[in-house]
Amino acid sequence: MILIACIASPVLLELLMFWNNDSFAKGLKAIEKSTSLLIFPLFIIGNYQRVNFFKIAKTYAIVTTLIMLFFFLRFLIIYPELMNKYLNGIDLWEMGYQFADSIGIHAPALNMHLAFVSVCALYFIFESFRNQEKTIVKMARFIVFLLSFFFVLFVNTRMALINVLIGFLIVFFFEIRSKFNTKKIAITAAAVLVLLGGITFFFVQKNPYMKEKYSSVTFAYMDKVGKLDEIDHPEIKVFNSLVTRVSIWKSAWELSVKNLPFGVGASDGKPELNKYYKATNQQFLAKYEFPTHNQFLDFLLKFGILGPFVVFLYIFTIGYLGYDLKNAMILSFFLIFFTSNLTDDFLLRFDGIAFSGLWFSIFGSYWLQQKITLDKVPAVV
Repeated sequence: MILIACIASPVLLELLMFWNNDSFAKGLKAIEKSTSLLIFPLFIIGNYQRVNFFKIAKTYAIVTTLIMLFFFLRFLIIYPELMNKYLNGIDLWEMGYQFADSIGIHAPALNMHLAFVSVCALYFIFESFRNQEKTIVKMARFIVFLLSFFFVLFVNTRMALINVLIGFLIVFFFEIRSKFNTKKIAITAAAVLVLLGGITFFFVQKNPYMKEKYSSVTFAYMDKVGKLDEIDHPEIKVFNSLVTRVSIWKSAWELSVKNLPFGVGASDGKPELNKYYKATNQQFLAKYEFPTHNQFLDFLLKFGILGPFVVFLYIFTIGYLGYDLKNAMILSFFLIFFTSNLTDDFLLRFDGIAFSGLWFSIFGSYWLQQKITLDKVPAVV
């Protein structure tokens, strides 16, 4: 029940602070979007004995990669002009977002999924060697892994790429730490690193904008925090830069402090932030109605003092499960979801809510299985 309450904590907070909404209907709509955080744990953790974490993760990695392959081939057929621009080095910055839009999902949200898929795919390569599976199965796992990493690079969002590489390091660390057939692990790791290096090198050669995106573009105009309108054509120069996010965070923090201790209400966070942009004469931010782009600040603005504590409880409980189980996939998921919510607000979006709530419940079920199994083992005298 404590684990279910941790998973449901965001929606429970919305219910607790429901009185603070200006609109009854919009308050209900905000709660409706988060109800999966109560439904998933009740049904999944309520039947935790039947949940096969590794089978679900393996199926998820394969099926998601195949779905992405279908959408990629569809993209090649329907938007050949965009691929021609990409191959010719024109407007390289837009490709990942155009591809995500063709599927109907926000690029950072899509790449958050893909980063976890790629980490799972790598984990199951090592598992195939541990279980001494057939060569054809090992090759199939390599292909799934390479495709999943290819899609992460193709969508090309900064946090996802950094996170997936750190996730790979976590998997390598736990495999080496296990000391299971160190020679095979070393050979497999070397092969994977060579392949990753080759794919990354190919992408950088075909997409030189990546060098700019991860250096000069990201950190440009940092002296213009809160003064983005002074930049000539900010839509072109700083739309995805760090300075824009820091300007948003600055506004969200100032507005949150003014509305302590209870915040502005779950349904009023974004409208009140947009009003604040206009009141402080930040026309660029007001025009595009940017949300907070930080989950901790988003909950601080909506719910006041309790908000960031609930986000911390929700995300770091996932980290605790991974640490306690010493499981590379769960720890990587925690890292991906935590860092993604530092630069975005995925508990504001239904896809982020459902994605995290589903996997949190599956992780919790696996944790319960291990704990109850251990509790039943008699102590050795």
